[in-house]
Amino acid sequence: MTAQYIQDNIQNALDEDISSGDLTAKLLPELSVSTARIITRQSGILCGTQWFDGSFMALDPHCDIRWQAGDGDYIRPGQLLCEITGQTRALLTGERSALNFLQTLSATATHTRRYVDAVSGLPVKIMDTRKTLPGLRHAQKYAVRMGGGYNQRAGLFDGILIKENHIAAAGSIAAVMTAALALAPVGVSVQIEVENIMQLDEALLAGAKLILLDNFDVEALRFAVKHTAGRAELEASGGITLSGLREIAETGVDRISIGTLTKDIEALDLSMRII
Repeated sequence: MTAQYIQDNIQNALDEDISSGDLTAKLLPELSVSTARIITRQSGILCGTQWFDGSFMALDPHCDIRWQAGDGDYIRPGQLLCEITGQTRALLTGERSALNFLQTLSATATHTRRYVDAVSGLPVKIMDTRKTLPGLRHAQKYAVRMGGGYNQRAGLFDGILIKENHIAAAGSIAAVMTAALALAPVGVSVQIEVENIMQLDEALLAGAKLILLDNFDVEALRFAVKHTAGRAELEASGGITLSGLREIAETGVDRISIGTLTKDIEALDLSMRII
């Protein structure tokens, strides 16, 4: 994730909201300066301060933002997160975009932390997926890291994940694995999804070192781990809920990928008030 990526996110958000101008902000004196406070009404993990800052700096490069917490910090209801002083029009024009970024990324980090905490003490990684909000993939993946999780591939360009349709189109697990291993540049992971133990054996025989166990129940996961015996890294995925997470982790899988980390989130309740 680069500074340019963040800047592009911010510009897109501001363009969407402001378009030809903020008509309401024009009701206020052009040279007015104000201070605002941001508080949280909910507990959670803070994330998105760079996007928040940039939303205001794009409108008032001289505004002063003073944070009382940082990305990855636990925050509690009523806590003062930051104070910002700048042109009043800029504060009110940038408010919604800035808070949208902050509440969405904090929600992603907070949701991730719940899953990470649920498997505390076990040697398993909680992984995200590509089920992200359009245009905010890298931002949400950053938020997953702030919540203690791990990132899968960023997109289709930096990793190979062979799913059932790829296998069907190629003709067999052996055929598609041969093609993948020949194609993959050095440092690019090759992962294959299997749906049963027979396919797991085929994948192992074809040289797979990273295997996704799709919708395996707990008993099947436990057997797969014992059967694989360290020959490949195993990842559980599909229909995984918070309530059943620890039992899945206790089977001995190396990774658990969860789409809900980024797609089923509830924005953190944040408030900005002029003082």
